Amino acid sequence: MEVDLEAIIEGLGAAKKFVDPGTPVPMRTMAAGGSLPLPPPQITTVLFVLTHDADASVRSRALQTLDELPEQIAEPALAAPLPAPVLDDLAERFSDNAAYLEKIALNAATSDSTFCKLATRPFSRLIDIVAANQTRLLRCPELLEALSENPVTSPATLDRMLEFLGIPVQDSATSTHDLPEVPEPAAGTDDGETPACDVDDPKDLPEELLVESDEESEALADEEVKGASLHAQIQDMNVMQKIKLARFGNGEARAILVRDRNKIVSSAAISSPKLTETEIISFAKSKAVSDDILRTIGGSREWTKSHAVKHALVTNPKTPIPIAMKFIGHLTDGDLKLIMKSKDIPAQISMHARRILMKKGKV
Repeated sequence: MEVDLEAIIEGLGAAKKFVDPGTPVPMRTMAAGGSLPLPPPQITTVLFVLTHDADASVRSRALQTLDELPEQIAEPALAAPLPAPVLDDLAERFSDNAAYLEKIALNAATSDSTFCKLATRPFSRLIDIVAANQTRLLRCPELLEALSENPVTSPATLDRMLEFLGIPVQDSATSTHDLPEVPEPAAGTDDGETPACDVDDPKDLPEELLVESDEESEALADEEVKGASLHAQIQDMNVMQKIKLARFGNGEARAILVRDRNKIVSSAAISSPKLTETEIISFAKSKAVSDDILRTIGGSREWTKSHAVKHALVTNPKTPIPIAMKFIGHLTDGDLKLIMKSKDIPAQISMHARRILMKKGKV
């Protein structure tokens, strides 16, 4: 983050004397030790400025004091409207302190770029606080990306973000009502880097990705989306644009997006209200989609009414074993005989197919 030291120093008011380069080094060194007659937010800001001091001994002392900042100074400071670069520095400095990071996440003065850093940390309550900040989610695609790539982000939290963005969640196995209570996060100030996104307005999406093509069925049947340029066009989009495309786009776009490595993008694609049964069958057969997508398909009561979907899930070697086992009993004897002999299907599934046929006296 770019640091405007002059602006930060100007905001110190009378405390500027502790960081002024004209102040004798012994006095600046004393200030770098943190023993100042100032409130905690000012002490913290003075220390931050002194970490940029021209004198190496002053810098070293200030860095050590910040690293060892006592709770009685750190806690009130982190809740105060500190300059954004100071909060960013503290987020880095206390990156393993979940309680401190939560205070930074609840601070309206925290920048969006710092929020993106918080979204990468392995603390579930912190992630829930960050994900609940809807204003920031709308204006900062990088935040959505960081949250969706963090393994600590729960499926329920991902579902909540999708619902907020207007994406219906298909028969989710988790309930957003089960999310833990978290404090209401402050909206914060915009970094000025990214305008808020209107999730209901597809006008910034390419027209060719919104109109269904006549050749879509052939593309889906082949499980390949034709046109490298189309794929490249989508990969150049940010996360928010991809989510909007999953909602408003055509089948070719969804076939690409459902394979996206970003969980929230692929979840948005599999939750699109425009999905057809042909697409679901194609995705259930695909070895290119994630385990989560196959779990979502297998968890949908509506989609698994189709024999073709159940057959695709059972015969896809990438389908999680519990999902495949759930539907193998719904297949025909002919299906089971082929599964029993297949070398591409996990042994646990083929053996179960054999057991079912043996109970029926068919083998």
